[in-house]
Amino acid sequence: MDHGEDEVQQFTDRVRENILPLSVAKSLPEAFKEWRFTETTHDHEQPTETCELCEQEQLRYQFEIANEYNQNTMLVGSTCILRFQVAVYDEGRKLNEAEARAKLNKLTEKMQQESCIEQLQRVSNAEAKAGNAGGEILANALAYYRKHGKLTPKYAFVVLWRLQKQKIDHNPSFFKVSLSNGSHREDLRSMPTSRVHLIWPALTSQQRKIAERLGHRPPDRRL
Repeated sequence: MDHGEDEVQQFTDRVRENILPLSVAKSLPEAFKEWRFTETTHDHEQPTETCELCEQEQLRYQFEIANEYNQNTMLVGSTCILRFQVAVYDEGRKLNEAEARAKLNKLTEKMQQESCIEQLQRVSNAEAKAGNAGGEILANALAYYRKHGKLTPKYAFVVLWRLQKQKIDHNPSFFKVSLSNGSHREDLRSMPTSRVHLIWPALTSQQRKIAERLGHRPPDRRL
């Protein structure tokens, strides 16, 4: 057995030792059929956890799976759910592999987004307590986002700039920008182009065209 085959065997042995004692079936293929994703997720904000199935370390996000016969549970990474075809359902329908992957990715993005908001809220609270006016501006932006699910161009700049400044892990595309009325478009028109460039990744392709029509050039992709 070469080195690669030895690693595969060690991996399989770990998985078997972890899941069979919690399952009714006594073989791996049959055991995995007993398990399903429960819809419960955990974001630890830092990659500090371990998959209870394969023992992969440095996980930030964990997904709970449960055995339908004995209600045992495990906290695992999404990769293991897909690798071992653990059942994932949506409104009672079992998803195929592509659908399951899409759902798990969407749940991960939701956790990332909620973490961004929570971390920014802590920043806002700390600044408000210290009497910093920036805390109130950020609080207003977060309140608007919670109410509308989108940000005005000005609030989008506030949120994305603060995420960068605080070095909070984020994806700008999490934060949708509203250009649904004239005042929002006028705000975008009057913004310095440097600020428009900061919110550019959050804009849809159509919104980027609007920004160009309003006089803003696209960011230089060479930078």
